[in-house]
Order: sequence, then structure tokens, then C-alpha cells
Amino acid sequence: MDEKYLITIKGTMEQGGHSETVELMTHGAFLKRDGNFFIMYKETEATGYAGCTTTVKVGEDGRRVAMLRYGKAPSQLIIEKGTRHLCHYETGYGAISLGVAADVIEPELDESGGRVKFSYTLDSGSEDFISRNLVDITVTPLPEPAQ
Repeated sequence: MDEKYLITIKGTMEQGGHSETVELMTHGAFLKRDGNFFIMYKETEATGYAGCTTTVKVGEDGRRVAMLRYGKAPSQLIIEKGTRHLCHYETGYGAISLGVAADVIEPELDESGGRVKFSYTLDSGSEDFISRNLVDITVTPLPEPAQ
């Protein structure tokens, strides 16, 4: 993976009237292919998923975001406007199925980077609300090293 971008991820989870925000800055890769933007980065000990790679696939049309984690704790969350998806999520303590429904998807990406904001709700598969999650990802090209 050619890590030529600074990727900043701000995630907020709202649950039971409380909210918790975490922010991660890492180096990663970014590209556009077949009408989709791909944001890729390696997870670290700080996230609890060291050894995994995460890919965020953003549809250029703004209808769909897929968050895919590969490695020892694989997961797949599909966030799509107008559709509730049942997704597999590996917690490290075992796998669970979660219902995922998009609230907002706002891509502001082009070939050089940019930003995507999206929010979604999670439920336990039996319609029991778990949380609302807001994600704000910024992708910035790193300066070229001096020759």
C-alpha cells in the first residue's frame, strides 16, 4: 500500500443521550476507480485492531459507503441511503450481526483527496436501537519528500 495521504478520522457514537468522540490520524492510500473512492489504512494497537487493514469505499454518487476491515478481525458495514443492511462485525470477542441504516452521506472527494461525512444507525438485527454513529474522514496528500 502506497501511503501518500494523511487520513484523519473523527468518529462520534451517540447512545442513550451520551456521546463519545474518538479521533485517529494515520498515513494511508487513496484512489479513485470505477466510480468509487477508496480510502485505505492499516489499523494499529490504538484502535485495537493491529494487523488489520481497513478500506472505506465511497460511491461517487453519494448513495453508499462500505467500511471493510480485513485481517484477524474482519468486518463489513454497508451504509446505503434508503436501505437497511444486515452486516457482519467482528468485535475481537466474537462475531455479531448488526442492522445498519444510513442517515447522511456527504462526499466531497476528488482525485486529490477531500472529505466524506456520513452517519448511520446500528441495531441488533431485531430492530433494537444500539447507537447513532457519525464519521468524518479527511484525506490530504502528504508533501513529496525533498530530493
